[in-house]
Amino acid sequence: MIIRLFSRLILGLLLLNSGIVQAEGNSQYKLASGDVIRISVFGEKDLSFEKLRLTDAGTFSYPFIGEVQAKGKTAAEIEQIIVNKLKGDYLVDPRVSVSVLQYREFFISGEVKTPGGYPFQPGLTLRRAVALAGGLTERASDKRITIIRDHDASRTPEPATLDTLVLPGDTITIDQGFF
Repeated sequence: MIIRLFSRLILGLLLLNSGIVQAEGNSQYKLASGDVIRISVFGEKDLSFEKLRLTDAGTFSYPFIGEVQAKGKTAAEIEQIIVNKLKGDYLVDPRVSVSVLQYREFFISGEVKTPGGYPFQPGLTLRRAVALAGGLTERASDKRITIIRDHDASRTPEPATLDTLVLPGDTITIDQGFF
């Protein structure tokens, strides 16, 4: 029994360190402008790219295919698009892998010491985002925080707490407290 639990723990740590668990957690992540992706085509160096930044329109250019619309799609959907376009005319059985190397920035403004854009990290909470921005100013209110989600077309500010999860492209505003 103890050996079985120990082996599960070791397996879990190996999977976590290999990035497999992280990849599963990001499988529903929707790409947008500013994301940096890697495209690997097995056995085809000329069709593999280490760092492709999506344009303002959420697209990237790819050999033989042209402009690929990536905005709103997952990495798996981009893989399938590339496979479908390369299969037959260019390659017999292309094996394609697409992964996100760098997520688009989130933005924080208001009563923080260093407002601006910061690189997103998976699992980021508002508390950690504030720390990245140098912490709260003396006038900041930890109760008057709003967040505008990047995926919200109406751009409606939502109330947030320091434990709220931050997503790529989000805009956070920390207001002054009233004394």
